[in-house]
Parts: sequence; structure tokens; C-alpha cells
Amino acid sequence: MKIAVTALAASLAVAGLAGCSSDSADAPAEAGATVSTMFGDVEVPANPQRVVALGWSDAETALALGTQPVGVADWMAFGGKGVGPWIADEFTTDPKILGTMDLSVEDVIALEPDLILWTRSDNTQATYDKLSAIAPTVGPPPGLATAYGTTVEQQTELVAKALGKEAEGKALLSGLNAKFDAAIAANPSFAGKTAAVGAYSSDGYGAYVPGDARADFMTRLGFTIPTAITEKATGNFYIPVANENLNLFDADLTVLFPIFLDSSAFANDPLLRAIPSAQEGHLLILDDPALVNAFSSGSVPGLTYAIDNAVPKFASTLGA
Repeated sequence: MKIAVTALAASLAVAGLAGCSSDSADAPAEAGATVSTMFGDVEVPANPQRVVALGWSDAETALALGTQPVGVADWMAFGGKGVGPWIADEFTTDPKILGTMDLSVEDVIALEPDLILWTRSDNTQATYDKLSAIAPTVGPPPGLATAYGTTVEQQTELVAKALGKEAEGKALLSGLNAKFDAAIAANPSFAGKTAAVGAYSSDGYGAYVPGDARADFMTRLGFTIPTAITEKATGNFYIPVANENLNLFDADLTVLFPIFLDSSAFANDPLLRAIPSAQEGHLLILDDPALVNAFSSGSVPGLTYAIDNAVPKFASTLGA
């Protein structure tokens, strides 16, 4: 049996990982945890030993907390261990790489998980029901309205609670907050400026909306997402943008990147180059795969990498 995910949604999500396993260095939790999710409360056993990380960036979050998943859904096609290069060395045993768009339930069952992490996902009840029949499954937080819209704070808190590592989770978020605060202090000119963020894939252009990790990254730095984009949001993490509507990307700063393509596929698109922000030199095309994936990860380690490497490019493109 396989679980299908919409191709366009998955490809746009990629241009964007938390779990746990027997290699945790922490002392075993004395009691299990009750984790509240959009599908209800989940009872997690104490000190889970075989964790499968299926949500987008769930594996990275687990690794940052000192826990190694036995199975990982490689949403951003990293290959290897299924996570970004900024965290991959935390694995001492290679995990089983699982599907994303077409996940095999049998592959998950074969790993004999005692916990499944699915905190950033498409939020579908049917998929949750299949997974929770295998093992306790920690899904997205209560009240989440946007597919793949679990924030870095929510994801870290959910995974940390499930693993019995809430103090470590708070420390991770504190460190990330300090990184953002330093970037904001160094770039006061970001405040109040608009920033449009989007991607180009084989399905065309898409723009990210608030609630998506990439849009939220920009707003955290002080930017605002253009109203022309936000007013078209429909509960998904992006909106498709037709070629005749590329002016939706016009902003003080426009950031675009390719998904599973080379940037040459769209970088010289005359329609894109005609929008005012491109004409004014305020179009930034990210074409470094590691940076694109870090920017898209929505995990503490990935966002830390993005702050260090993307923020200087934003400032340079703005002329700040």
C-alpha cells in the first residue's frame, strides 16, 4: 500500500526534517509523553528507540535534539542520509530512506517503529489514520490551517516533547532566536520592506505565503509579504503564479529559486526580467542547492545555515 502526495505540492514543499532512535545520548525518559496534535492527543512511549521521521524536516529536528531516526523521508532529495549537509554528520548509522510523494506503508512497517514523526505534512486524516495504525504518530499541531505550515517553533516543541527533550528543544529555539536577533540588528533597513519569495519547477512558478517556512523566514527578518500574494492564499503554503501574472512577484526584494531544475530554466525569462523589481536590480536568484535547501528546511539547523549564508545576499541585492 502506498500513500500518494500531490506532485506540485510536494515539489514546492521540497524547495524544502524530526525523529528519534536508540542513539540518543540523553537519559531515558521516566514516563511517556502526551502530545497534543490536530488529530487529538497522542500517547508516546517513554524513551522510544525506533523512530521514523516522515514529516518535512522532522529528521533534522530529531538529530538536532541528539536522536537518530531509523527511517527518514528525504523531502529535499538530499540523497545519502536524507538530511542537509549541516546536520548529516550527526548520523552514526545510516537510516532507511523512505518515499515522500509515494510513501510505502510496508516500508514503514518493516522498520518496526515505536514512534512516527509527521509534524509538517499535508495534514490529511486518511494518511494519519494509516500511520497511526502502525505506531503512535505525532502529527501537526492543533488548529493548523495550512498544509506544511507547521512553524519551526511548533515542530521543535512537538518533537522535543515526544522525545522527552523539552529543555533541549527550548535551548535550540533560544539559539535560533539569538541568530535572528543578530541578523535583524545588523540589517535595520529590512524593516518595512516587501519581499516576495517563490520557486520555479517543471510545473511553473509558485509564490510562498505566510505560514510557509520561506515566507516566515522573510517576515522574521522584518520584511512583509506583498498583499498581492497574501490575498490569494487559499490554505495551502503557496499559490501558483501564471506566466502572465509574474508581476505578483514585484517587491522591494524578489527571491526565486529552482526546484529540481537548473536556474537557467527561468533566470532569463523575459517576462520575469520585465517585472519592476528585476528591472531595478532587486531580483535575487538562489542557485546554490545547499542554500536553497537550508532556506526551505524550516528546521533550526537549516535556518541557522540560511541566516549565515542567505541574509548577506538579501542585503547586497537591496543595496542595504
